[in-house]
Amino acid sequence: MTEHLVTLSNRDGAAYMVNGRRPLLEQLRDQGVDLPYGCEYGGCITCAAKLVEGNIDQRRQVALNNRQIANGYVILCVARATSDIKLQIGVESHDNLYRNPFLDPLKPHELKADIATPEDP
Repeated sequence: MTEHLVTLSNRDGAAYMVNGRRPLLEQLRDQGVDLPYGCEYGGCITCAAKLVEGNIDQRRQVALNNRQIANGYVILCVARATSDIKLQIGVESHDNLYRNPFLDPLKPHELKADIATPEDP
């Protein structure tokens, strides 16, 4: 089983070893990292973190739209590391996660893929 190093860049570079078989939230919490979480199935954004470097598999998440994914957000309760990664966790990582849809509405290409329309070339 391959292990990957997870570095928390906004937690003094704290580092943890994880495998690609279990969700990051579960493995980090098992190692004492205090992380917020809600649904534990990828349907909310309570456990969102920002992926700074590396690769993850988060195919099971349903909460993020294309804009949030493009800004590097991952849902820790379903994300699995596929390489060594660097994350920013906690509310301070959420600077681009939320935005007021009335002041700055999403463009069609920023919506979730199942309801989105392609961006004009």
